[in-house]
Amino acid sequence: MRPGLPVWRSLLYVPVNVEKYVAKAHERGADCILLDLEDSVPAHEKENARKLVAQNAKRVRQAGADVGVRINRPDALAPRDIEAVVGPDVDAIQCPKVDDAAHLKRLDEIVAKLEAKRGLKPGHTKFIAMVETPAAFFKMPEIAAAVERTVAMDIGGEDFALETGMEPTEDTLLMPKQQMIFAARSAGIMPLGYIASVASFADLEAFRRMVKRSRQFGFLGATCIHPTQVAIVNEEYSPSAEEVALAKRIIEGNAMAKAEGRASFAVDGKMIDVPVVVRAERLLARHAAIQARISRGRKP
Repeated sequence: MRPGLPVWRSLLYVPVNVEKYVAKAHERGADCILLDLEDSVPAHEKENARKLVAQNAKRVRQAGADVGVRINRPDALAPRDIEAVVGPDVDAIQCPKVDDAAHLKRLDEIVAKLEAKRGLKPGHTKFIAMVETPAAFFKMPEIAAAVERTVAMDIGGEDFALETGMEPTEDTLLMPKQQMIFAARSAGIMPLGYIASVASFADLEAFRRMVKRSRQFGFLGATCIHPTQVAIVNEEYSPSAEEVALAKRIIEGNAMAKAEGRASFAVDGKMIDVPVVVRAERLLARHAAIQARISRGRKP
């Protein structure tokens, strides 16, 4: 993975124009709050919603969360959204329905000019690329690598299923989402999401099972549409205490094996070699990054 990527296990959608949700967003425990200008904001409210971005971004980050904003896709709306979004309190823009690499490059140019104009460090504003159409699916590797500010990629399950004429189930979404993971990983960015749709949150135990399974496929974080999902996503997309303990034993065993001139050894009756050691090292690095993020959020 590319160095310097943010730690986003959970990204909670919050309509930027609904005060009761904005007021409590910082209490939800999400790593990133995604203020929404797109689907949750009706057309007649979008202009007013843009005016709320700067002040509400500052409010929702008060407990240590990063802040992203989901903009609108149409070319008539996206530049106006970006004009309202780029600023010191917005860390990322979620770009829906990305068509291809050229699409992201156009948005990148607009953002870069605004960053320079507003005295922000180049690259301050990160991109989350959303793939939501069959045409974009076949261009995922180029989308993932299009611009340096892209740090994550996701497939919008509901929109993707709609455009492909399929039901958004775990079985139907598994293949395209696996392909997205490969594209994201090949570009060194974070694959976000689940192997199924996030739309159902009534059965939290079923949701937990789905999230746990999703992590096994390589997802690093995911969006949440309801606050009750946040704690589950944070827990399941973090290494468990047992995983951390085992990883430490593997690292210690590897050091002992090296001292004895060996490249492989056994832990709990299982053969350990280089890929397993590297996996353990990455898990401990992930654990340390998550702990640093949690500590930052606890500061007054």
